[in-house]
Amino acid sequence: MKTQPLPATKVLRRVTVTALSAALLAATATPGPATAASSVTVPAAAAGQDRPDLRKAMQAFVDAGFTGVQLRVHDERGEWAGSAGVRKLGAAAKPPTNGRFWTGSVIKTFVATAVLQLVAEGKLGLDAPVAGYLPELGLDGRITVRMLLRHTSGLFNYTGDFDPDGTWVPGISAAGKDWLDNRFRSYQPEELVRLALAKPARFTPGTDQSYANTNYSLAALLIEQVTGRTYAEELQRRIVRPLGLKGTMVAGDRTRLPGPHAHGYYRYQDAAGKKQVADISRQNLSLLAGAGDLISTTQDLHTFISALNGGRLLPDALLAEMRTPHPKMGYGLGLFVQDLGPGCGTVYQHNGSPPHGYGTLMYSSPDGKTTVTGSVTWVDEATRGPAAADFQKLVDTLAKDVFCSGQAKPAQ
Repeated sequence: MKTQPLPATKVLRRVTVTALSAALLAATATPGPATAASSVTVPAAAAGQDRPDLRKAMQAFVDAGFTGVQLRVHDERGEWAGSAGVRKLGAAAKPPTNGRFWTGSVIKTFVATAVLQLVAEGKLGLDAPVAGYLPELGLDGRITVRMLLRHTSGLFNYTGDFDPDGTWVPGISAAGKDWLDNRFRSYQPEELVRLALAKPARFTPGTDQSYANTNYSLAALLIEQVTGRTYAEELQRRIVRPLGLKGTMVAGDRTRLPGPHAHGYYRYQDAAGKKQVADISRQNLSLLAGAGDLISTTQDLHTFISALNGGRLLPDALLAEMRTPHPKMGYGLGLFVQDLGPGCGTVYQHNGSPPHGYGTLMYSSPDGKTTVTGSVTWVDEATRGPAAADFQKLVDTLAKDVFCSGQAKPAQ
């Protein structure tokens, strides 16, 4: 059976981001920062809603050095969508408000949903050993399906991981010039998993939690094993088609974003020691098979996360399992559970980023009626800059603008 490759990425809430200095912006012919009024685009359908809080939150990303932002909010005031910054360096056009983008690890929530649907159908056991379904891989018999979805398997992360003593152990290159030069290479999920299995386990299965793309590449293989179809076909059959997600697809070996889209970039040093900026809106995300290879839109991500938390995709008992977090990372089964603080309550979210240049936001209230979905683009580099510390503060402020009835509270 031919396997459809899928990429995986690090969760964006844990990803640092590069600041763009004025010098870099000038060197790449990027327009200088504009005022919030002139740099934020709001579609006609949403123009009747004056949401200065959201316009200000988007502009804050641009002011911090992100090249572009597209944002969509559904709440008690209705739907609002807008964009800020630029679609492409050196051009004036704003990012499309519903353009397609590489979502990164957001696909983990899709994959976890499909696995839990198979559990509901009796085709997989949530606490059954994965080795019983995939005996050819030689997995530790203590690793269960639940451990994959919860990142408690202890498996090595194939894009690189830390030893218990803090030593970095490299895997497949996902940064630097080596990644840039090989960003169109194609991988198969089993290839990635076997690379991970060649490394010692990080810890005894079930005794700790550590985010690893390997878990979701294995989950994709599980889906294929028990259904006889590629996991791309299963996501299409179980989620994409029933929900009418017209802008969503598993990327596979596709290297181009279809339709209007914003561009991401990577800054590197060439052989002569000069800084160069490469457009990386084209890349092959089979590097992250099953863990990050999804193309989507802000509208489709809203539809998905709203349907999931609204109880349309899973039985109540399994949705409750999905939303029960491990105490270390606050991660359940394919979802982060985040407390935004007094007066705000709990949100369920999974952000994401492919290796470089793009980032995705996907937040929902427990009932799925309030959501925030978005995409940001930037100029990335191997050594992330000082604005990295500002990223989570920007995201937290945006989330509190929406989920705290507009009473944004400063991030701690």
